[in-house]
Amino acid sequence: MSSPSPSSEAAAAHHHHHQRRQHAGAAGGSGLVPLAALIKEEARAERPMGSGSRICARDEEDGGGGAGAEGGRRWRRPLLRYGCAAQSKKGEDFFLLRTDCARPSTSSSSSSSLASSPPHTFAVFAVLDGHNGNAAAIYTRDNLLNHVLSAMPRGLSREEWLHALPRALVAGFVKTDKEFQHKGQTSGTTATFVIIDGWTITVASVGDSRCILDAQGGAVSLLTVDHRLEENVEERERVTASGGEVGRLSVVGGAEIGPLRCWPGGLCLSRSIGDIDVGEFIVPVPYVKQVKLSNAGGRLIIASDGIWDALSSEAAAKCCRGLPAELAAKQVVKEALRTRGLKDDTTCIVVDMIPPDQTIRHPSPPKKINKLKSLIFRKKTKDHPNKLTKQLSAAGMVEELFEEGSAMLSERLGNDSSGRRTSSSLFTCAICQVDLEPSEGISVHAGSIFSSSSSKPWEGPFLCSDCRDKKDAMEGKRPSGVKVL
Repeated sequence: MSSPSPSSEAAAAHHHHHQRRQHAGAAGGSGLVPLAALIKEEARAERPMGSGSRICARDEEDGGGGAGAEGGRRWRRPLLRYGCAAQSKKGEDFFLLRTDCARPSTSSSSSSSLASSPPHTFAVFAVLDGHNGNAAAIYTRDNLLNHVLSAMPRGLSREEWLHALPRALVAGFVKTDKEFQHKGQTSGTTATFVIIDGWTITVASVGDSRCILDAQGGAVSLLTVDHRLEENVEERERVTASGGEVGRLSVVGGAEIGPLRCWPGGLCLSRSIGDIDVGEFIVPVPYVKQVKLSNAGGRLIIASDGIWDALSSEAAAKCCRGLPAELAAKQVVKEALRTRGLKDDTTCIVVDMIPPDQTIRHPSPPKKINKLKSLIFRKKTKDHPNKLTKQLSAAGMVEELFEEGSAMLSERLGNDSSGRRTSSSLFTCAICQVDLEPSEGISVHAGSIFSSSSSKPWEGPFLCSDCRDKKDAMEGKRPSGVKVL
């Protein structure tokens, strides 16, 4: 990951201290901050930063803003503590850390209820692992959130907003990919994008960056799916059915080396943002999973493949248990480097979701183990999503709300008989949000031979002609399983 510019660091530090002062004023009303807290903040601000790493941490509690302590107790949102650590090899890893994102007011809120309710905010954490340059990762970091929010209908209650979020994430990923490809740059990026609203976690991902949940009680669950052609059989079949070729790199003499790649382009991934030079069958449609955590809390670890190529999910979770989020992120990176060395950009975000009334007591850190024992342990702990998910569900720590990984937009954008009408005569493209006359919109279901949906072609959601062309290109010229003679 490349180091941020001095100006961006200064802006981030100013924004950080400004938010601190706001939080202190809202909590106490007097605007006074204890001396110990000021000293701690200054020590953090002055901590030297390495050329290839950045570490930051902040406590965030939705205590109700103007509602005071009573409002905070009523909402009982978790306390969020996070840390981020990174080491750079190629300068193509980037991340996003935001805990102050505004959600539009609910439709049922009156002026009196708004005055006594906490602000509608959510947090976003993301890891973006670029390849063939950093342009796609930077563009995605700067634009993906806005594209997701622009796809959300207005005037929704909180529950409706959470229900609409998976579809908006699909639209936001595809729009980000489409607009970046219009720039004509050949860079690409993975994206693991995490939205936390109260105790609800929604994760959307393309590529092989990963997000895991370490729930209280020690159950570890994968919240993403790796889109590596080497490991994902379903994605290999989808790519070949859409017209791509999957194979290894051939060298002199006909020998094949390295992981499976998609040709043309030679990309090891089946899903990404950007990558205009590798064919439209490398799609930006994300796997999305939404879960609701119990008030016992838990820990998220979001990291690029520099971590996961060195550590299994359970090994990463285990090596940092007992540490606060900031030190935990550093420990995961340290353990990955100790195990494998710095062979790739390595980025890790740790987010702790803690009950607001719980006293934080960190157990003793895990005992150190030698390198040989660590290597043996890693070989024995293969990640299996179904096994890990069953462990978590059995522990009763999480409720699964949504999960979908189809690459077909006609299935992911769902049905919308209203056509997403924005005025008396206009419709809106479900992806790029441009206004359309009713005669211009093309249903996402029209003429699709891929979708198993029973939707009628005159039903929404609708696409503009440009987005419809992209959808058709992503889905190829024949459905999966049909062979062309």
